[in-house]
Amino acid sequence: MRIAIGSDHAGYELKEAVAPSLRAAGHELIDVGTDSEESVDYPDPAAAAARLVGDGEADRAVIVCGSGVGVAIVANKVDGVRAVNAHDPEEAEMSRRHNDANVLTLAGRRFDADAAEPIVETFLETDFEGGRHARRVDKIAAIEAGAAEQETPERG
Repeated sequence: MRIAIGSDHAGYELKEAVAPSLRAAGHELIDVGTDSEESVDYPDPAAAAARLVGDGEADRAVIVCGSGVGVAIVANKVDGVRAVNAHDPEEAEMSRRHNDANVLTLAGRRFDADAAEPIVETFLETDFEGGRHARRVDKIAAIEAGAAEQETPERG
């Protein structure tokens, strides 16, 4: 699998800690930076990694910042990207099974490699279930494309 990987300065240590296990598992990594703990703006590596997924040049991405939130927001602005800031393997699994998430974001200030690796592994090994979930993912794509109906669901 081709995986884009990136981080800001706060996520650099975790990105570097996770990368060797991804390579050892046979994945091809496209590292979009950063390459040190020197301060950088998180939107830059997040957008670069997410665009690789959105353009089909990478199958998935793993992006790390201090909280995982900023890079998730950025990644979700890119067409075709469904990013999840997962905190445990179960969230990673369900985001893949039900939402066909293709970008995983992680909190570099919250996780070390031992805690992050099961999340990453689950995210990469879990397949999308399709079925009723495909209809929902299609609706997400329609909203993204601006083609979704502007209906308000009935409330009861």
